[in-house]
Amino acid sequence: MKTHHYILLTTLLFVILFYDESVGLNLGILGIIYASLTLYKTPERNRTRTFLILFVTSILSSIAFAWYGDFPSFLAIASSLLLLSYRSKNRRLKILFLIPVFVVNCFTFLCRFFNFDKWLPKRNIPGLWQKALAFVLIPLVLLAIFFGVYSAGSDHFANLFKNIELDINFWQFVSITVLGFFFAFNYWNYSVEKLIYKQNHLLDDNFKEENKIQRSTYSFLDLDAERMSGVISFFSLNILLIFFIATYNYEQFFEAVKTPNQLSAETHERVNAVIVSIVLAILVIMFYFKSSFNFDPKAGLLKILAKIWIVLNIILVLSAMMKNYEYVINSGFTYKRLGVFGFLILSLIGLILTFIKIQMKKRNAFLFNTMIGYVYGTILVCSYFNWGGFITSQNIKSNHFDYYYHKTAVNFNEEYLLKYARENHSEGIEKDIMERVRFYQKESFLSKVIYYQTIK
Repeated sequence: MKTHHYILLTTLLFVILFYDESVGLNLGILGIIYASLTLYKTPERNRTRTFLILFVTSILSSIAFAWYGDFPSFLAIASSLLLLSYRSKNRRLKILFLIPVFVVNCFTFLCRFFNFDKWLPKRNIPGLWQKALAFVLIPLVLLAIFFGVYSAGSDHFANLFKNIELDINFWQFVSITVLGFFFAFNYWNYSVEKLIYKQNHLLDDNFKEENKIQRSTYSFLDLDAERMSGVISFFSLNILLIFFIATYNYEQFFEAVKTPNQLSAETHERVNAVIVSIVLAILVIMFYFKSSFNFDPKAGLLKILAKIWIVLNIILVLSAMMKNYEYVINSGFTYKRLGVFGFLILSLIGLILTFIKIQMKKRNAFLFNTMIGYVYGTILVCSYFNWGGFITSQNIKSNHFDYYYHKTAVNFNEEYLLKYARENHSEGIEKDIMERVRFYQKESFLSKVIYYQTIK
């Protein structure tokens, strides 16, 4: 099949799956079809290990969305399919360029659509599909559009056709067709500007030989002064961070027991401070170790001080984790508290990668190229695992269960709420939850969320 076949086929599938339906099982089915067609369309040379991993995660993300139908699973399926399409055409282009490529293609959609010679086949003798497009499809589309415009502008014109009843929502049909074509066209027929290919080397993990030449970063600051600036800065920051860790842990472990509200406020303030501190710490290290300092034979002390600062920041992250864990022990699990653990774990990974960057003399791009994989992995974990069920089950076990909160603010926990209601003989809770479950179970087949179909 040619590119236009894929575009028209997936547009038709989009209309069939989403017309007069809510988003649910249909998006999972569409994701599996997109991933399978991409595998079929991709040439053998581009079916690398990374591509095959992305194919598997695309299938799993599609199943996750069909199962839950929530935002994390939508983010997982969207990012997986975009990465899969990107890797099917570009084996070596850095993943970080995916965002500008995606944005540029969305904005240039109309221009690329009307450039028919680029995505429609060239033939001297019109074939069947060309005749259908020229004689049927284009006239029908134009007729439908202008019919809608004229009907809205003249009641008498609309009344001429009032006895003709078609069981179809015209505007919904047109909207879904346009949306489906927009997604299909940008997925199968996206383009990468030559400028991006030329800049790809800037995101290499390793330095080239010309980057190893000792030179100052700024014209107003010579190499010795810049090196000494780094030594003084990291020495001072290490002393400051030692005092901060000492006071942070004293307040956390040795001060009087706080009320739940005080503990909540302190945890949020301190964790936010730690996350901002870690981000700034990594940026400072990237500033000093962006070029020739990685290969400066006189920068031994600077590297030692930077590594000490990284270790101290790791201790700070572990302290923040213990503070958040204390909050969980006292007040139970919530999405936000789990999110704090996620951010702190990513911060810890970022610090470890920064240590590796200095030790292995990597470029700053190494941090971004590697971290994007961990962020993507985090999205997948968030979409595959039932965190709502985990929160509810753990809070029931630790006696932090609040029915109103778990009913309104936690998702996909109906199984545990029903179990709790039956164990505690609470017919009111059981009836309330079953009403919500039956509401989702009554959805049409393509709009169903599989999770609710498993609840008895």
